[in-house]
Amino acid sequence: MTQSPDQAEPADRAEQSALPENLLALLTDHLGVRAHPENLSAETTFESLGMDSLSLMELVVAAEEKFAVVLPEDALDLAPSSTLAEAARAFRNARAV
Repeated sequence: MTQSPDQAEPADRAEQSALPENLLALLTDHLGVRAHPENLSAETTFESLGMDSLSLMELVVAAEEKFAVVLPEDALDLAPSSTLAEAARAFRNARAV
């Protein structure tokens, strides 16, 4: 069942339109995900990118080290079925150390 654009919450639309560049860079450069950033969307799941739970922990650690931030606790709850929009929310809520 497909949801029409006017049924989506405004915040959902904003998240879908812009994934943080630092998240995309970590996925493609650091973790070696073979996908062009322009082909990744908010609905893309980590599982569809071939990432498992260990890869997700690598992503969190790499983000914290590379950008000198602490990701919120919900970033640790990411699962292979999580979407890039969920990860983007965690990146937006990161705080500097």
